[in-house]
Parts: sequence; structure tokens; C-alpha cells
Amino acid sequence: MSQTSSKKGRIVVGMSGGVDSSVTAWLLKQQGYDVLGLFMKNWEDDDDSEYCSSRQDWLDAASVADLIGVDIEAVNFAAEYKDRVFGEFLREYSAGRTPNPDVLCNAEIKFKAFLDHAMSLGADLIATGHYARVREVEQGGQRSFQLLKAVDGSKDQSYFLHRLNQAQLSRTRFPLGDITKQEVRRIAAEIGLPNATKKDSTGICFIGERPFREFLNRYLPTKPGPIKTPEGEVVGQHQGLAFHTLGQRKGLGIGGVKGRQREDGTAEAWYAARKDMATNTLYVVQGHDHPWLLANTLSATDASWISGAPPQPGEYAAKTRYRQADATCQLDSVIGGDFTLTFRTPQWAVTPGQSAVLYDGDVCLGGGIIV
Repeated sequence: MSQTSSKKGRIVVGMSGGVDSSVTAWLLKQQGYDVLGLFMKNWEDDDDSEYCSSRQDWLDAASVADLIGVDIEAVNFAAEYKDRVFGEFLREYSAGRTPNPDVLCNAEIKFKAFLDHAMSLGADLIATGHYARVREVEQGGQRSFQLLKAVDGSKDQSYFLHRLNQAQLSRTRFPLGDITKQEVRRIAAEIGLPNATKKDSTGICFIGERPFREFLNRYLPTKPGPIKTPEGEVVGQHQGLAFHTLGQRKGLGIGGVKGRQREDGTAEAWYAARKDMATNTLYVVQGHDHPWLLANTLSATDASWISGAPPQPGEYAAKTRYRQADATCQLDSVIGGDFTLTFRTPQWAVTPGQSAVLYDGDVCLGGGIIV
């Protein structure tokens, strides 16, 4: 343990300027830790644009640190970010898949580059404002760490953290895992945090609030091709398969195409359902429950298991996207980094590139990339 004034040791908290990480820092200080705030700058391509709030976020983080009486430093991970997260993000999109950069950012930046940097500052532990829990368990004389869902189910972020390993979890604290978002806001107001009512940031970790397609346009070339129905009828043209994701309803540019009608005479909505990379064709279907949008099974690769070993085949629950209720499934086989899941009820718009994350009750077991 590093030589600090605190019996509990030094903990470095990722402070983003938001209310969650601010309350995290305050709670840890109350618990007797020697707290150091670290503000991560991960993106600087268009830092002066209306969508990039990093300057304001830094000011917010610094004013919170001042108020609660902790030191704060800024660290620039933009080069690592571009290399490890953004590069992979563009490669996946170019291949027609839809990656989840928040999962990658946690694995490569927040719990790798950030953790390494914190340790170089003499930290014993790190903490973030994620809604999740870590539990230490002992089996056969061996200590290990589990990742659990947050108490506030509507805010649980274990899905994004499923690639963390034992070494990372052993050094990580998530103080918000046991409380609700409502309670976090209440604490922030009670202690007079300047960002107590600040809106939660939405959108992808580095893209933020800016229009997504416009952003992608700057990095990926347009490659127009046909939009077809399952019957082969051409109903429009897309600007590139990379700009569309399975299950997408808005922004297809075929709103005027009537196709199938409901009983009341209105047209059924169109959805992106398949991508044919070989012919550069986007297939669209009508109706939310079209068979092309439903899947009973999925295969995943590049698996990462929190315990360090894959779970035994059997019945579990899984999420194939973040904002989704757990779905009962059978883990059929695990071979190397690959696994297959069979669902009791068909899953909607299972999307290659997204993460399939496995749960045993509240315990997050890990997951892989849907292929």
C-alpha cells in the first residue's frame, strides 16, 4: 500500500464532470480514502465544435474537486483512444458490423490505460461512476472477484463492463452500484455540487451528441448501393452499408415506398434487416415482427470471461444489446473464444458486432462479439 495520509490508501477516481463520478469521489472521501480525481481527455479531433463538451466537462470536474476537497489532474489518452478504440470502431463499421465502442473503451482505456496511469501515481485502487458492483468470493481457498448488476436495474452498466478481468476487478470500486440514480441526484443536491442537475451525457462515448451519420461520413467513404425487399424489388439507394444497422427504422430514405398496408390503410414501417457485403445490398422488410428480424440462435467470437474460464454449458440469461431485458438462453458450446446461444423466445434484430453478454442471476459472466 502506498504511503498516504489515509489508512484506506489512495484511490484514483475517473472524474468526467458528470454527477455520477462527482458523487463517487465524494462517497469515497467520506469512506476515508485518499482520493485523487483524474479527468480523461479521450478525443480531440473537433474539440472546438458545438458537440464537444470536454472543456466544460473539465471545468465542472475541477469545480467539484475544489468543493469536495480533493486534488484533480487531467490526462490525455487521445492517442491511445484513436489507436485502440476508434481504429477498431472504423474497421468494424467498414466490414458492415455495428460495434459497441463503449465496451471497447472500458476494456482498453478506462480499465487499462487509466488503471496503469493510476498505479503509476501510487494508487492502490481505482473507481468510476459506473452502475455495477464487485463482489469478492472465496472458493476452495481461492479468492476471486465477480461483476454484479447494479441495484438500480434501470441504470445497470455491467453489459459495458463484461470484458473486465480478475486483475482489473480486484483493483476497482463502483460505489454507485448499491444506490439508485435518484439517490445520487439527492446526494449531489444536498452537498451543493455545482453539477447536481447536469443532464446525463448520452450517445457514444466519443461521438457524444453530434449527428451520427454526419460524423461517420467524415471517416468512411460513401459506397452507394441498392436497397431491396426480400423479393428482390429495388425500393431505394443507400449511401453505404456502414451507415446502417440491423433493426434501423428511421433514416432509411424510403418513407414514400408504401408496400404492405395495415387493415386501416396505413403502411407498415420498414426496417433494415440484412446486409449483403458481396453485392453491397441493404435488405429491408416491413413490420416489426418480420421473420428476417428474429433469431433463435446466435454465434459469438472473441469471448472474454470474468472468472478467467468459460462457464459450463447450460441455461443462463443473455443480453444482445444494452437496453434489453435478460432473455433466457442455453449456452450450447464453448470452443476456444467462440460460443453459441439458443434462445427460448426469438430475439429481435440480433446485430453482428454488438456484444452478447451472459448472466447467471445478478452475476455477469462475460460475453463475446456477435458474428
